[in-house]
Amino acid sequence: MAATGKKPSLLRWREIPGGVWALGFVSLFMDASSEMIHALLPLYLVSVLGASTLEVGVIEGIAEATAAITKVFSGVISDWWGKRKWLAAAGYGLAALSKPLFPLAPDVSWVIAARFIDRVGKGIRGSPRDALIADLTPSAVRGAAYGLRQSLDTVGAFIGPAGAILFMAMFADHFRTVFWIAVVPAILAVAVIVLFVREPRATKTKEARAPLTRADLKKLDAAYWIVVAVAAVFTLARFSEAFLLLRAKSVGMPLTWIPSVMVVMSVVYAFSAWPAGVLSDSIGRYRLLLSGFALLIVADLVLAFSNGVVAVMVGVALWGLHMGLTQGLLQALVADTAPENLRGTAFGVFNLVSGLAMLCASIIAGGLWDVIGPDGTFIAGAVFTAIALTALPFAHRWRARRGH
Repeated sequence: MAATGKKPSLLRWREIPGGVWALGFVSLFMDASSEMIHALLPLYLVSVLGASTLEVGVIEGIAEATAAITKVFSGVISDWWGKRKWLAAAGYGLAALSKPLFPLAPDVSWVIAARFIDRVGKGIRGSPRDALIADLTPSAVRGAAYGLRQSLDTVGAFIGPAGAILFMAMFADHFRTVFWIAVVPAILAVAVIVLFVREPRATKTKEARAPLTRADLKKLDAAYWIVVAVAAVFTLARFSEAFLLLRAKSVGMPLTWIPSVMVVMSVVYAFSAWPAGVLSDSIGRYRLLLSGFALLIVADLVLAFSNGVVAVMVGVALWGLHMGLTQGLLQALVADTAPENLRGTAFGVFNLVSGLAMLCASIIAGGLWDVIGPDGTFIAGAVFTAIALTALPFAHRWRARRGH
C-alpha cells in the first residue's frame, strides 16, 4: 500500500508489487505467442485442413475445458505445497513446448493434440498465478492488480494478431511460417517467470490438501459460490473468440486481414481492464459488472445482424469492452470471497466451472452456426447474458447482507 500522505499514482501503478508486473509481462509474451496462432487457427482448420464449424467449436470447447479441469488440481496443489511460482512456471513451460506442434501438424488430430497440451499448460499455470497475485497484493489495490495483469495479457493478445497480419502479408499467407515465429515469445515468457518473479515465503497448510476434498469445498462460503454461479451463466454467452474470426470471414473480410478482429478486440480490452479494476476498488465491483454484461448483449445483437465489415468490427470492439469490464473483476471477486489459505483451490474450482461452461458454449455456438447461421449463435449469446444480468443484482444484495 502507498505510504501515508503520498498522492496515489496514476492507476495506482506504484502500489502494485513488482511481482505482479512481472507476471503481467509473462502473460503478455505467452498471449502474444498463443494469439498469433489462435488468430489464424480457425481459418487454418476450415480452409486448409477441411474442418467444419462444429468441429472448430468442439476443438475450442475441449481445449478450454481441459484447461479448466487442470486448474482445479494445480490450484489445490499450490495451496497444499505453499509454492505457487514453480507450478505456474511449469505450466508456461508446457505451453511453450506445445507451440512447435502447430506448424508440424499434418491433420486435425495433430491440432487437437497441440491444443490439448497447450491448454494443460494453461490449466497448470492459471490458478497458482491468480492466487499468487492475491498473495502479493494488498487488498486495497487488488482490483488494480488483477486489472493490470489482464491489461498486459491483452496487450499480448493485440501483439499476436497484429504480428499474424504482418507475417501473413510478408510470407504470402503461409500459415506454418507464422506458427514457427510464434514460438519465440513463448520462450521469453518462461524466461521472465523463472528469472523475475518472487513469491512470499511458503505457507504450507494442512487445511488444504490434494486431492480436493468435501471439507475444502465447505470452507468456500455461499458468497463465493454465488460468484461462481453467475460467472458460469455468463460464460455460456461468452463462447470462444474463434467465432468472431469466423463472423468476419462470413461477411467477406480478406483472409490476411481477419486477424485484425483480434487486434481491435484486444486494444479495447487492454485499455479498459486496468482502469476498470482501479475503479472497482473505489466504487465496488458489481456496478461495473452490470455494465459489462449489458455491453455483451449489445455486442451479440450487433454481430448477429451485421451485414458488413464495419458493423462486425463495431460488435468486436463492444465485445472487447465487455471483457475489460468483467474478466479481471470476476477474478478479484474470487480473491475477495475466498479464504487466504484456499485461494488456489477457489480459483481452480472457479476456472473449472467456467471452463465447462465454455465447453458447452462453444459446442452450442458451433452447432447453432451450422444449423441456423451466425445470427443464431450470437442471439443465443445475448439470451444467456440477459439471464446472468438478471441474476447479478440478487447476488449483490445477498452478499451485502452477509457482509462481504
